[in-house]
Amino acid sequence: MVAQTPTLLSTISKVTKRLLPFLLLMYILAFLDRANVGFAKAAFQADTGISNAAFAFGASIFFLGYALFEVPSNLIMHRVGAKIWMARIMVTWGLISAAMMFAHNETTFYILRVLLGIAEAGFFPGVILYLTYWFPSFARGRAMGLFYFGAPLAFIFGSPLSGLLLEFNGFGGLHGWQWMFMVEGLLASVVGVWAYFYLDNKPADAKWLTAQEKTVLQDALNAEDNVKQSHGPRGTLAALKNGRVLYFSLIYFIIQMSVYGVVFYLPTQVAGLLGTNVGLTVGIVTAIPWVCAMLATYYLPRLSDQTGERRLFAGGILVVCAAGIAASVASGSPLLSMIALCFAAAGFISVQPIFWTLPTGYLGGVAAAGGIALINSLGSLGGFVAPNVKNWAEATFASTSAGLYLLAGTTLVGAILVFALAAIGVGREARSGAAATSR
Repeated sequence: MVAQTPTLLSTISKVTKRLLPFLLLMYILAFLDRANVGFAKAAFQADTGISNAAFAFGASIFFLGYALFEVPSNLIMHRVGAKIWMARIMVTWGLISAAMMFAHNETTFYILRVLLGIAEAGFFPGVILYLTYWFPSFARGRAMGLFYFGAPLAFIFGSPLSGLLLEFNGFGGLHGWQWMFMVEGLLASVVGVWAYFYLDNKPADAKWLTAQEKTVLQDALNAEDNVKQSHGPRGTLAALKNGRVLYFSLIYFIIQMSVYGVVFYLPTQVAGLLGTNVGLTVGIVTAIPWVCAMLATYYLPRLSDQTGERRLFAGGILVVCAAGIAASVASGSPLLSMIALCFAAAGFISVQPIFWTLPTGYLGGVAAAGGIALINSLGSLGGFVAPNVKNWAEATFASTSAGLYLLAGTTLVGAILVFALAAIGVGREARSGAAATSR
């Protein structure tokens, strides 16, 4: 177990203050640019004539290109460093996201969504890998929890922004959804240029750390990595065919089904509850579940770090999430449905940083680069499956509620799989390593 000396803890605090706010900004823009298509849905379909099935396919096809290029992207980042690679990812995805303003037909819509997935591929697993370069395992749950603020913050601030930009309809001869894609996409490209000058690849490159801080932090990370490589898979190929890695991928696939089965349709669902069109008002109300998600993501990973308990936390959160998704359509009251959506959003966001402590505590070195990317790659296919399965269920059962009931069921299956991790000895850390984040 890594000794949690005062110098190490103060160094980790310094790293947190330096890196997490910027990584958080990057994730806010990443999540916003992949999910803002949900805000554009009604106006976009009205202007282009794209059907519900075509919209579901186009929204989800993002994840095919994304999944295909995840592993090679992470391996490239492991070789060339985050400084160059993260900047490249953000600049290219921002430009392609802005180009969505030209998606006037199904074919262009499909092509741009695939290209957006390819451009963004490697961003998320790249950040997860990047955090392993800076944070020992006892502090990683909290760090990932802070990073995951990006998803709820993208909707707390991005929802009103997207709604406001949609109301620019007709200004400058552009539709509101064109303004939304252009402005939010170009913001990502600007931050991508900034990333090149702001990020450092590893502690040894950080001029803002003292020589002692660099040594203490790197020694702790090296000691932990040696343990991982002595017990986990060595090398990329070993990680890609490892049974535990594939099991983690299945769990993450189900989590992503929950996320994107709700995210892509949340503005439309809230508009239905309010009996109005998607705009600024819906954007503000849609932000409410994400405030709850942010609070849950702040507290629950910290509790998980303090107790060292990962499996029971993650499984229990998914059970609550499943109940929230189901209750959001079962309730006849708009107020109760909104409360249920708050529990659902809080669940499927806050469970993810806790989940990621499991594979990152098992994988090290180049195996971590490949294994983390594979888990995110296969898992992200849940974002492709969810909208299409939701649309299929609603059409098959002639019910607008059927899709969310199905997603609630798959989320419950995910909870069972997490609880079953005990059978392969995963999900519990030694209590002696848990106290750092409470100091």
